[in-house]
Amino acid sequence: MAAKLMDFTEGNIMRQMAVYSFPIFLTNVLQTSYQFIDSLWVGNLLGSDALASVSVSASVVFTMLSFIIGMNGATLTILAQRKGAGDEEGLKESLNAFVVVFAILSAGIGVLGYIFSPHILNLIGTPKAIHSLATQYLQVNFIGIVFLFGYNFIGTVLRALGDSRTPIRFVFMAVLLNTVLAPLFISYFGWGIVGAAIATIISQGFSFVYALIYTRRTGAIPFVRPHIPSRQYALAIFRLGVPAGLQMMVISGGMIAIMSVVNAFGADVVAGFGASQRMDSLIMLPIVTLGSAVNSMAGQNIGAGKWERVGEITRSGIILIISVSLVIALAVYFTAPMLLNLFVDNPKSISFGTLYLSTVCFFYPFLGINFILNGIIRGAGGMMQILLLNFISFWVLRYPLTAFFSKFVGEQGIAYGMGTSFIISALFAVAYYRWGQWRRIRILQNR
Repeated sequence: MAAKLMDFTEGNIMRQMAVYSFPIFLTNVLQTSYQFIDSLWVGNLLGSDALASVSVSASVVFTMLSFIIGMNGATLTILAQRKGAGDEEGLKESLNAFVVVFAILSAGIGVLGYIFSPHILNLIGTPKAIHSLATQYLQVNFIGIVFLFGYNFIGTVLRALGDSRTPIRFVFMAVLLNTVLAPLFISYFGWGIVGAAIATIISQGFSFVYALIYTRRTGAIPFVRPHIPSRQYALAIFRLGVPAGLQMMVISGGMIAIMSVVNAFGADVVAGFGASQRMDSLIMLPIVTLGSAVNSMAGQNIGAGKWERVGEITRSGIILIISVSLVIALAVYFTAPMLLNLFVDNPKSISFGTLYLSTVCFFYPFLGINFILNGIIRGAGGMMQILLLNFISFWVLRYPLTAFFSKFVGEQGIAYGMGTSFIISALFAVAYYRWGQWRRIRILQNR
């Protein structure tokens, strides 16, 4: 039986946010543990060079996937608004359009990513010591990229409709399989880093198939037989999806640019940065969770025309994100060396990772404010506006500041540049939320 879909246009907002967010948080914990476990096996069974290879490759995969992931955000907005407006026809037609467009894009990215993997790694200055390993890991991941997209897409659709619980099943299956298969393929079969990548795509493939079977049998998602989308829905998808996809490319491209700064300090720092990013993602969990939650909640209320509730959602989200992120930051600050040691045993890598985390973790409340406000604006369909804000955040602020501080104070400047950019980006987001024209956006022009 499909889980009950939540209606965010009525009821207590803070309670709904907590109830709806908690399953998303668990899903994100599982997603993070997926990467955590993968890095744990690679770092301990294959060493710091292999871990550095996975870190570099992961940033490239995210960049190549970013356009589709961004359009996935448009899925959340459009479907949430159609749900809030009670538009069943619009919901089905929008869903069909997304399925057709995403299937084509994900297949294309998989092929291109496989072919150009070595050249991309050269472009970002990947150290020679890890280039070969990174190429192998990256190419295998691109072979199964459709699976990664598929089960995440189905989870996004369910969350847009108000079901944040069911996606936990899909991610849990992938995590469980990867936990068993990764050490088996890496060590027992002796496949090394290629085995880690194969374990990843097999796990994601099983999860995707399970998600398809589940949603078809329960009717949880109103899928229709794929057909050429009508002009209205195709235009809506590209009007929102293209800038949303570009948002993610701007973000992930910015992270690759930052990775090029990290790469300049050598393999030890790259491994330490990779390990710290795994811990960093723990701090990010409540930020990502609430950013996704307010997107769905705001989208439904905007579709229903209930703007007062949109303001209440914003205030509640900011209160929650500041409180929770400070608590988690304190926990990470005091446990960073011990946790980093789980991933890598290189003293230089651990030293850098500890310095990075202990500096940057307390800046995350500012990043949280940014995520909440961006989530609200995305819920209104302001994808082009968020594209501009993210361009400023990463390319005007984060990358230049990271490069600047690194030039003058060395590797510790990476954290200084990141933290400073979080503060300034939050100020830009507050200014646009307060004085911007995002409330006037209409997704489907003739509705």
